[in-house]
Amino acid sequence: MGWRMENWDEVRTAFHVARMGTVSGAAGVLGVHHATVIRHIDAIEARLGVKLFQRHARGYTPTEAGADLLRVAQATDDQFNQLVGRLKGQGDAVSGELVVTSLVGLSPLLAPVLTGFQRAHPDLMVRYLTGDRLFRLEYGEAHVAIRAGSVPEQPDNVVQPFTTLRAGLYASRDYAEAHGIPNGIEEFAGHRFVGHDDENNRAPFFRWLRATVAPEAITFRASSGMANEHAVMAGAGIGFLPEWMAAQRDDLVQVMAPQPDWSSSLWLVTHVDLHRSTKVQSFTKYLKTRAGDWAL
Repeated sequence: MGWRMENWDEVRTAFHVARMGTVSGAAGVLGVHHATVIRHIDAIEARLGVKLFQRHARGYTPTEAGADLLRVAQATDDQFNQLVGRLKGQGDAVSGELVVTSLVGLSPLLAPVLTGFQRAHPDLMVRYLTGDRLFRLEYGEAHVAIRAGSVPEQPDNVVQPFTTLRAGLYASRDYAEAHGIPNGIEEFAGHRFVGHDDENNRAPFFRWLRATVAPEAITFRASSGMANEHAVMAGAGIGFLPEWMAAQRDDLVQVMAPQPDWSSSLWLVTHVDLHRSTKVQSFTKYLKTRAGDWAL
C-alpha cells in the first residue's frame, strides 16, 4: 500500500480526533468542516481495513489499533510542526502539547515546575503522565521522561544524569512519644517499621530495610512509595521519606540521616528525534534550573 501526502492529512485528522474526543473538536482545531473530518476517518479506516475508533454518543474513542497508529502520528506531527517552524523562521515558538512522564511520587516537585513553564508559554498544553507503566518515547507517548534507578537503556533515547533523590529514616512525633527513637541499628529491636508490600521492590532503601530488619518488624506494608510515606507521617512506624519532603514538615523526627546507599539517581530521558527541538530543549533547561531549588 503506497502512501501519499493526502494520506498524512487523514492520519493527522485521526490524531486530532483522538486528542479532542469529538469530530467537532478536531474540526475546530484543523479549521475544516466536520464532514471533512468524518470523510478522512472513513477513508483511512477503509484503506487500513481496521476500525480506528469506537463511535458512541459522547464522541470517538480509539481502538487498540487506533491507539497504536496515533502514537506514531503524535511523534510525526511534532516533528512536522518543528520542521515547519524552522522553515518559517519560527524555531523559538513553544506551543502545542508538552507531554512529561515520571513516577507519581515526584508530582509535588514537578507539578510546580510544569506550571511555571506553562505560565511562561501560555500557548502550551501540558500533559503530565504518572502511570506505573513505562511510557514509550519512540511512540510519541511523551516528550520528556524523568526516570529513577539504573541508567535507562532503551534504544534511540538521549539519557542525561539529572539529580539524586536522598532518603532518610523518619518517624512521626506521635510515634516517637509512644515508642521512643532508636539510637542506631542496634536499638531497632522492638520497633515497628513501614515497608513496601512487594519484596522484589528495587528501591535501594527498601532493599536495605529488608536486609536489616526482621520481616515481622515490618508491620505496615503498602504497595506504593507514596502510601508508605503517608503511613510514616500517620505514625504507623519508622520508615523512609525523601529528604525534600521531610524538610517541609515539623511533625517528624529523623531516626537516621540519609545514607549514600539509600539514594536514587534520576535520569532525564528524551527521544533522539525530538531531543534538539525548541520545546524539549526549553523545558529541560528550565527543569534543570528549577531543580536547583529542590531541597534534595
